Amino acid sequence: MNASNPTRVGIIGAGYIASWHADAIRATPGATLVAVCDQSRGAAEDLARAHGIKAFGSAEEMIAAGVCDAVHILTPPPSHRALTLLCLRAGLHVLVEKPVALSGDEAEEMRVAATEAGKVLASGHNFLGLPSYERLKAMIQAGDLGRMSSVQINWSLPLPPLRSGPFGLWLLRKPKNLLLELGPHLYAFAVDLLGAPEILHLDLGQPVELSGGGTRHQSWRVLARVGDVDLSFNIALVEVMDDRSVTVRGSSAVARLDYAADTLVVSRDNTADLILNPFLHQMSLAGQHLREGVVNAARQLSSLNQKSPYGLSFRKAVGAFYTATNGNAALDTRFDFTSATAVMRAIDATLTHMPAPSVTIPATPKGTPKGTPKGTPKPTVMVIGGTGFIGRNLTRMLVAQGHDVRVVSRGTTGPFDDIKDHVETVPVSLRDLDGLTQAMQGISVVFNLAKSMDKTWEGALENDVGTALRVAEASLAAGVTRLIYTGTIASYDMSDPARTITEDTSFGDMRDRNLYARSKAECEARLMQLHRERGLPLVIARPGIVIGDGGPLQHWGIGRWHGAGAVRIWGPGRNILPFVLADDVSDGLIRMMDNPDAVGRSFNLVGEPMMSARDYFDAIHQAFGARITVKPGALHMMWLADGMKYILKRYALRRKAAARPSLSDWKSRAHFSRFDNSRTKTLLGWAPEADRDAFVARGIVGANLFGF
Repeated sequence: MNASNPTRVGIIGAGYIASWHADAIRATPGATLVAVCDQSRGAAEDLARAHGIKAFGSAEEMIAAGVCDAVHILTPPPSHRALTLLCLRAGLHVLVEKPVALSGDEAEEMRVAATEAGKVLASGHNFLGLPSYERLKAMIQAGDLGRMSSVQINWSLPLPPLRSGPFGLWLLRKPKNLLLELGPHLYAFAVDLLGAPEILHLDLGQPVELSGGGTRHQSWRVLARVGDVDLSFNIALVEVMDDRSVTVRGSSAVARLDYAADTLVVSRDNTADLILNPFLHQMSLAGQHLREGVVNAARQLSSLNQKSPYGLSFRKAVGAFYTATNGNAALDTRFDFTSATAVMRAIDATLTHMPAPSVTIPATPKGTPKGTPKGTPKPTVMVIGGTGFIGRNLTRMLVAQGHDVRVVSRGTTGPFDDIKDHVETVPVSLRDLDGLTQAMQGISVVFNLAKSMDKTWEGALENDVGTALRVAEASLAAGVTRLIYTGTIASYDMSDPARTITEDTSFGDMRDRNLYARSKAECEARLMQLHRERGLPLVIARPGIVIGDGGPLQHWGIGRWHGAGAVRIWGPGRNILPFVLADDVSDGLIRMMDNPDAVGRSFNLVGEPMMSARDYFDAIHQAFGARITVKPGALHMMWLADGMKYILKRYALRRKAAARPSLSDWKSRAHFSRFDNSRTKTLLGWAPEADRDAFVARGIVGANLFGF
C-alpha cells in the first residue's frame, strides 16, 4: 500500500474512543477510513454519517463486504481476543485498543496468530507516541540522566463512574477490571523504558461502595523492580488534581514527563556557587516550563486544537501502525505485541497480589424494601435512564414505596443487585420502536430520563428528539397510562435577574440557544403535540441543579471546571441558584404518577432558595476542609471566546452545522432569574427540603463528593 493505494480501514466499535481513532486515521498518510461496525447499528450509522463512510451491524458483515485491509478493534475488552483472531484469519491487519486482552496468555495467542497470518498486529498504547515521551526515551538512551535508580509512574485522575455511575460499565463489573483498564497506560511505559517488571507488592486503599453492592478500591500502589531500578505505579481515582506523569530519577538529573499535557521538564545540578546555584536551578525549571507551554499552545493554535496532547498521541500510534501495514518499515516496538504481551503478563502478576474478597454483611442501602424477598419482579413502572444519577435515586425510591421497576439500559446489569427481586434490567435500544413497545407490556407508568449530548442540531433531532418521540409512540402502542418526561430548566431564558419563572413562562425563540437547552425544548413541544392530537398521557418535569448522594463534585450546572480543584462559575456567583436534592426530585416525579390533574402539565422541580454558587463552595470547604479555587466568570468574555470558536469551526474547519452562540444564552447559564414553584407544591403536594442545615447535610456532606 502507498499514498496512491492506501490501506482501507474499518473501525469495530462505535463508542466514545472511536472518534479519536477516526480523526487519527484521517490525518494519517497511507490510510483511508471506509467503514465502521457496531452491534448497535444506530451507533455505527451515527459515526458513519459524521465521516461519510459505510456502516455495518457486525464485524462478520463488514469482513464479508471486503471493504477493508485493516481494522481498529475498539470494543469492550472481553471481545478483543475473538475479534482479533477473526480479523487476522480473514487477512486483515489489526490494531487493538488497550487492554489488548484479558491476560498475557490471550495476548500471546493473538501475537502467534498474527505471525501465522503474516499480518501486522498493533496495540493501542497511544501515550507512548507523545513527542515529549520520545524525547525522554532518547535522553535515557543517551545517558543524559546518568544512572537510573528509580521510576515512578502515576495515574491520578478522578473516575466519576465509581461514585456517580453508570455502574454497568465493564471496568466496574469486577475489582480487577480497574487495573486491566488503566494499568496498560502505566505498565507500557515501564516495559518500553526498562523491560518486563518483577512485581513485588500491591496495596489497595480508599474503598468505595458501589450503588447496589460491591466494593472497589480507588487507590492502587504497586512496587516493582527491573534489574537495579526500583519501580512504582500509583493509581488514584478519587477527586484529585490530575497528575498523569512519569518521573525518572538518575544520578545526573531528574526528568518529569506529564503525559496528559505532553510536557517534559528536567531538573539538574549546576556548577555555580552556593548563592547562584539555587537561583539558576529555579530559572532553568522556569525556562523549561515556559518553553513547554509555548510549544504546546502554538501547536494547538496552529492546528485549531486538532493536535491536543491526547489527539496527537493517537496520531503518532496510528501513524506507526500504517507505516508498518504499508510496508515502509517494521512496526515500532512500542506498539508491537511482544511488548503488549509483556504488559499483560505484568498486570497478571500484579493481580496475583490482590487480597481475597472479605466476607462482610453490607449495610442496607437507601431504598431497599423491608421484608422477605418475593422472587421474580413483576414491574408496572419503567425507568428509561434508570442507571444514571437521578434514575438510580428514582428507581430505589419507587422500590421503597412498593413498586417493582423495569429499567431500560444498554446492558443486562445495573446497580440494583441488592434489590434485584424488585428491579429487572432489560437491554433495549432506544432506536428500536418494536423493542420498546414490547418492553412496555404490563407497564402502566414510564419515566423517560434519557438524554443525548449532540454536537449538531441534526444530531439532536435524530438522537434526542427522535428518541423521545419513539418512547412516546411505544407508550401509546402499549397502552401506558402515564408518560413522565424529564426536560430541563436550562430551556428557560434565565438571563434577567428581574424575571420570575413559572411553568407558564415561555421558552421564547430557541434558535440561538445551546443545543442541549434547544433540544430538550423541542422534545417537549413535540410531545405536547402528541398529547393534544392523540391523547398521549404526558407529564413534563424540569429539574433544577440536582445534587445529593451519587452526584458529581464537578457539576457543570454551576460552572466550568478545570479539574477537581478549580472552577470558573457562571457569572459572579452571588445570585441564588436553583438547587434541588435528588431525593426531592424523585419524590416529585413519583407524585406525578397518579395525580389526575398532572396530565398535560409541566412542573419545575426546583428547591427552596438556599445558596449561591459561592455559598455552595463555602459549604464544601466547611464540610471537608477542601478549599476549591473559585473564580467568577465574565459572561461577556465567555460569549466572545465562544464566538471566535464558532467562526473557526464554521469557516476554518468547514463545520456548517456549528451552533452560533448568543449572549443571552451565556447569561442564562448563570441562572439569574428566580423560580416560583407554586404549581408544583399546590397540585402535587410537593415539599422540597426547606431547612438549610438539612439541605447541606443531604446535598453536600452526605453526597460523597470527593470519593473518600
